[in-house]
Amino acid sequence: MMRGFFLPFIVAVALLPVLPTPEFWITLANYIGLYSIVALGLVLLTGIAGLTSFGQAAFVGLGAYSTAWLTTQFGLSPWLGLLAGLAVTAGAAFFIGAITMRLSGHFLPLGTIAWGLSLFFLFGNLEFLGKYEGLNGIPPISVFDLTLDSGRKIYFLIWLTVIAAVIAVQNLLNSRPGRAIRALKGGGVMAEAMGVNTAWMKIAIFVLAALLACISGWLYAHLQRAVNPTPFGLNAGIEYLFMAVVGGAGHVWGALLGATLLTLLKDQLQSLLPKLLGANGNFEIIVFGVMMVLLLQRARDGLWPYIRRWLPQEPNAVAPASAAALPMRARHAAGETVLQVDRARKEFGGLVAVNDMTFDVKSGEIMGLIGPNGAGKSTMFNLVTGVLPLTQGEIRFRAADRLQRIDGLASREIVRRGIARTFQHVRLIPTMSVLENAALGAHLRGTHGDIAGIAAGIARLNKTEEQSLLFEAKRQLERVGLGDMLYEEAGSLALGRQRILEIARALCCDPALLLLDEPAAGLRYREKQALAELLRKLKNEGMSILLVEHDMDFVMNLTDRLVVMEFGSRIAEGPPAAVRQNPAVLEAYLGGV
Repeated sequence: MMRGFFLPFIVAVALLPVLPTPEFWITLANYIGLYSIVALGLVLLTGIAGLTSFGQAAFVGLGAYSTAWLTTQFGLSPWLGLLAGLAVTAGAAFFIGAITMRLSGHFLPLGTIAWGLSLFFLFGNLEFLGKYEGLNGIPPISVFDLTLDSGRKIYFLIWLTVIAAVIAVQNLLNSRPGRAIRALKGGGVMAEAMGVNTAWMKIAIFVLAALLACISGWLYAHLQRAVNPTPFGLNAGIEYLFMAVVGGAGHVWGALLGATLLTLLKDQLQSLLPKLLGANGNFEIIVFGVMMVLLLQRARDGLWPYIRRWLPQEPNAVAPASAAALPMRARHAAGETVLQVDRARKEFGGLVAVNDMTFDVKSGEIMGLIGPNGAGKSTMFNLVTGVLPLTQGEIRFRAADRLQRIDGLASREIVRRGIARTFQHVRLIPTMSVLENAALGAHLRGTHGDIAGIAAGIARLNKTEEQSLLFEAKRQLERVGLGDMLYEEAGSLALGRQRILEIARALCCDPALLLLDEPAAGLRYREKQALAELLRKLKNEGMSILLVEHDMDFVMNLTDRLVVMEFGSRIAEGPPAAVRQNPAVLEAYLGGV
């Protein structure tokens, strides 16, 4: 939260209706507030999590129609209408989200268009909702003895809701579940590898965005005192999304900026364009289309980043000087088999990427998996960590003092048992700080469950948990030599340091087995020496390490044992000195000597 900006913003909002402001300005401000609430949900859903939705206007309609029907037909309080609207919207959003959030690529936005249109036509064809004429005579909201029966009176309720929504979304994003939400945009593989239940998290934020839209619809109904289907169609859904994109879909304050700009611009264009063109029509849509093209070409992150440069910056998360230590899992006894791969096979159609691989990893050893490019090393990693399913064979990992099969388990269940990994191609959240990226690795070490975690994050009831998680992230970053870069953006680091950050993130998982996919790639000589020293230290602490690496000097001087792969098959195994002289290995690497 930018405190230096937030306080002047609140003062300006509070003074607007107190000053002799024209009534028309108050009306515009009320609509800006209503649109901002919906756009905030889209920032969370589309900008942060990367899930495009064109159907949020339909959820605005659910909130508006729920309170309109209950208050006009049964004389219930608008506050009961709000509760009913939230319940109806939550149920509908959960059902729709469980189906729609499974889609990806262009199918997801097409799916949101489909259910958005379905709800719109439902509003217009149900007899008890007044069909396309809608419902009239909606009573105003009352707060204690004050009846909010004018735009100036309801203004404060609308903008208190906006401010509360901004704080709630900001609190959520700066928490453990918030980091998981931000990880969704980078792809589910990394998030799942850190223990995030991505399918559930997508549905959860879909429901949250829908609830924000519902609240906006409730306020809209009691401001207008009448509802009909027109404001809840596909065009409105596109405008809401456009507001988020214009302001900055990845920024909370971008929602308010986009809603303000689009509302004011639309008002001016609707007056100006008919005079210029000599005809009536929705010509502002053409201008908005041109704006969208220019934005996508020149400012894909929206306009807020340009304003943000001039505002004082504070890190979203700050590591404490001390905090309660997180619980750590017990290390395996020396010499125990930690990982056992038995005739693992992976086929992609007619291509055999991994061909009946068998090997094991002992407790407290560093084992290397080497081979020429395309040998199947990274595929083997993906089989161990649950990213890819086995075609045949078994993989077992020692948990609860016995070897248990883990093939067939999801990545998040495998990391829960004590296997953490890095990636061949670095997978970080570039706009998050180094500290926050590392803290993502400790996702499963939080004390709150998924639903409780989101609620605690919104209400800031997770301070103790956050302090412990951030302190652990700081400790691991200092351990790998990144302690002086806690608040740098991860995307600004050199490739070598990004790889080291991935190791710190994996260590935050508190693993018993650490899988490193080309950890020395991009590192300078001194950085490789420091990495080797760190890995030896981890080994001495009882951690088992399995690594893939192409730097032979690094591997030969570090590992206890090597497994060599070629065309998906194991061609050699043993100590580095023996493997170095193996004819099959020389043939694979050098074509024979």
